[in-house]
Amino acid sequence: MNRQAVILSGIIVRGAGKAAYFTGLDWVRQQCIEKLHFQPFPGTLNIQLDENCLALLENLQKKPAIHLISPDPNFCNARTLPASLQNISVAIVMPDEAVNIHSNNIIEIIAPVSLKETLSLEDGAPVVVTV
Repeated sequence: MNRQAVILSGIIVRGAGKAAYFTGLDWVRQQCIEKLHFQPFPGTLNIQLDENCLALLENLQKKPAIHLISPDPNFCNARTLPASLQNISVAIVMPDEAVNIHSNNIIEIIAPVSLKETLSLEDGAPVVVTV
């Protein structure tokens, strides 16, 4: 099946500093290895999308995704979409709406490495994510 890539562009913004806890959970790490084929670096890269990408993101959120399912029904699940950022395999993480702390124009990216360090990126830097 031939799917057309979706390009999302934006700038790196500072996050809430809570994602390292989520990406450090045993069940999250194990499911990322099994389903996304990488162990996530602690934390996420937050990207504030350009306004012209918001409709694209809205359409992506309706597509089938890879689910990270918590073994504890009181803990949040998340949906992920495999993507790439400068040839590094990453995934967009979409937490359950009830626990999402970001506005609709911010996406969170998990990756097997620190993207800021590996790609020498800083807050405010422009980036492009291919989904």
